[in-house]
Amino acid sequence: MDHLMEFDKISFDYDGQTVLEEVSLSLRQGERVALTGPMGAGKTTLLKLALGLLKPSSGTIRMFGETLRSEKDFRGIRGRAGLLFQDSDDQLFCPTVLEDVAFGPLNMGRSVEEAEDDASEALLRVGLEGFERRITYRLSGGEKRLVALATILAMKPDILLLDEPSNGLDKTAYMRILELLPSLPQSILIVSHDKRLIDTVATRRIVLDNARVNDCASPDSIGD
Repeated sequence: MDHLMEFDKISFDYDGQTVLEEVSLSLRQGERVALTGPMGAGKTTLLKLALGLLKPSSGTIRMFGETLRSEKDFRGIRGRAGLLFQDSDDQLFCPTVLEDVAFGPLNMGRSVEEAEDDASEALLRVGLEGFERRITYRLSGGEKRLVALATILAMKPDILLLDEPSNGLDKTAYMRILELLPSLPQSILIVSHDKRLIDTVATRRIVLDNARVNDCASPDSIGD
């Protein structure tokens, strides 16, 4: 399988503290990789590094066969890798659901009609058809989470970077996520402490602890 994303000996320091130390990992075409580990281990940091939202202290990031160094390099790949933030309120900023979900496709140069079609298709995918005119800030936490996921799916990326996607979901939304994620065509790097979610979705697990990784062949034996 082709490597879509590679971290080669990535290190990252924050306020004099080593968060990541020579971390190497990869995501291949068709993989759904779970990134697990204790709180504060640097899992979210890795997702942000992948899109150039943070800059590594050392090491190399490659995505889609390209080595990424400058902001210009990262701008060129951000439409192909969608990041779901841990807090949905950090991702949703438009008055209505349709405007939020269509924002990404519009920003990628699609017409208004195309972007709205993409948005409606993504909302249908996450089980929120008919929500287009709803006011975003009035949604429940679980509904916001699904809308945030739809904002990513509407851009039709090749990679999904998901930070705790099952957080704050009621039972209906949670079951929808469990059903949806394994059915998606994208390769996925998913940060989660949710054993059931990982068992259902992941094809491989990477444990991040003490600033380093332990690459596991399967998602078995995930701790609480």
